[in-house]
Amino acid sequence: MPGVAEAVTADFATRLLGWFDRHGRHDLPWQHPRTPYRVWVSEIMLQQTQVATVIPYFERFLARFPSLEDLAAADVDEVLSLWTGLGYYARARNLHRAAMAMAEEGVPETVEGWNALPGVGPSTAAAIVAQAFDRRAVILDGNVKRVLARHAAVDTPQESAATAHRLWALADQRTPRGRAADYTQAIMDLGATVCRRGTPRCDICPVREDCRARIEGRAAELPVRQRRKQRPVRERVLLWLEDSDGRLFLEKRPPSGIWGGLACLPVNDDAGSVDDRLAELGLQRDGAWQALGRLRHVFSHFELSAEVLATSVAPVSVADRPGEWLVVDQLVSDPPVGLPAPIQRVIREQHRARLDRP
Repeated sequence: MPGVAEAVTADFATRLLGWFDRHGRHDLPWQHPRTPYRVWVSEIMLQQTQVATVIPYFERFLARFPSLEDLAAADVDEVLSLWTGLGYYARARNLHRAAMAMAEEGVPETVEGWNALPGVGPSTAAAIVAQAFDRRAVILDGNVKRVLARHAAVDTPQESAATAHRLWALADQRTPRGRAADYTQAIMDLGATVCRRGTPRCDICPVREDCRARIEGRAAELPVRQRRKQRPVRERVLLWLEDSDGRLFLEKRPPSGIWGGLACLPVNDDAGSVDDRLAELGLQRDGAWQALGRLRHVFSHFELSAEVLATSVAPVSVADRPGEWLVVDQLVSDPPVGLPAPIQRVIREQHRARLDRP
């Protein structure tokens, strides 16, 4: 006779899979065909990013890199260029590193094997194994945490180790032995489309009958999150350095940290030392500095507030500083390098302003 845990698993999974068969997402591009390579790329892109945003990036990325070997052989700058606008660029660098590792050592088929690769955590590894190989693996991404926290009325902060331990146990308890790929997609779909963060659709939820958050009228309160501290503001200056041929100087960021490995307008701490920054770059100013506006961008732990200052410069060799000159028109239409989305926005705004001038 089955135990309580087995009965809970069977009932929860049966209801969820029945809903998925009728209402789940079955036409996502990485599902056809559902190969390990395509699933892996999609899962990395989907980290902290919604499906609707990911789809066009995924399709462009697979058009350029249709196979693991193509990605492994690519230059990281090209990988970053196709990632421009998707954010969290460490994902792209890790994707490239992992591709090179798998090209040499083979594609893993276990959660442990995937988890050992750069950029792949426990939940992502489990999602890849379940989706690509249809093997039982327990996932716990943001959508799944929300579903489980509400269904079991977990009212301790999500950030605590004790809460994580309990949610992993609940996820394991509810994951069935069969239909691994479908169940994994189903519970992610439920969190994304029904058990939503701000406005849960409890009226159409397949597991609403025994959802404690719904029964207790607490769906809007759960999951519990610790109150975030106010983000500090970092003041910086971005330098628009353009030569007479309409080429813009871009400096490559360090491989780690904010915008790691991307091409960027040179950054300076303040406006008072911009000429010193020019000298550091080995560049000479041909005109006065002009203010182009201000960029504001919110990161997870701070807010960037940057004044954009422009001047014309003479193109000279840049000693000991990785950088290059690129035509502004090309950076707008088809950038050959990876650009942070806020920097690309500045470039497009300046290009549009020039076109609008009489």
